[in-house]
Amino acid sequence: MGGTEHLAVQREGATLVLTLNRPEAKNALSLPMLVGLYDGWVEADEDDTIRSIVLTGTGGTFCAGMDLKALAGDGMAGQHHRDRLKADPDLHWKAMLRHHRPRKPVIAAVEGYCVAGGTEILQGTDIRVAGESATFGLFEVRRGLFPIGGSTVRLQRQIPRTHALEMLLTGRPYSAQEAAAIGLIGHVVPDGTALARALEIAEQINACGPLAVEAVKASVYETAELTETDGLAAELARGWPVFDTADAKEGARAFTEKRPPVYRRA
Repeated sequence: MGGTEHLAVQREGATLVLTLNRPEAKNALSLPMLVGLYDGWVEADEDDTIRSIVLTGTGGTFCAGMDLKALAGDGMAGQHHRDRLKADPDLHWKAMLRHHRPRKPVIAAVEGYCVAGGTEILQGTDIRVAGESATFGLFEVRRGLFPIGGSTVRLQRQIPRTHALEMLLTGRPYSAQEAAAIGLIGHVVPDGTALARALEIAEQINACGPLAVEAVKASVYETAELTETDGLAAELARGWPVFDTADAKEGARAFTEKRPPVYRRA
């Protein structure tokens, strides 16, 4: 497992937990954090023993967005990572899930602030849990900036357009309850329990057939903008091969034998 000074990585069974770890700056995005995030997504893609990913933050905060001091030219922590950015100028967009979609399901566990770049990263996750005091919002327009992490494209596809435009154009904060009401997040839980709930969901996913899980996730995103006819054809092409796997046969046997299945990604 990798990690950097601003991104902690640990395993919880078959779940890879990535923790934004810059509490003194409300986990504002830094170069070391972006490098660590990208490496975490790659690790999850390449390691078949990892079946799900949980993204969270330390210090009671998810992410307060980009480091604005760096944007103003005052430097960014972790300059020793800059060679990674030079080698891959797209690394920061991959880290923020703008230009990369992990094969495994990504569950966000949000406490405290999840604003600006935090809300943009959130839109790249698949399942979202938040503590009841969490705050969401895209504040960029209030600072004369543009939410270029993908929000003007993704948000209107994830929540009703009227809510997407209000969030984008007012730059106001949203409570966890309001975020759930408009569909931005799926679960509101007592403060301090978002990670535990996310890990519970991850365990439910981990108990399922990994080939089936990955195929289902891929199909949902592949067919999102297709017509129903094209989408059904794409779904069949993606889903039918799953029935011919050893995992599918094991699932059927386990069901008839009334026991938990043992999947081996075959």
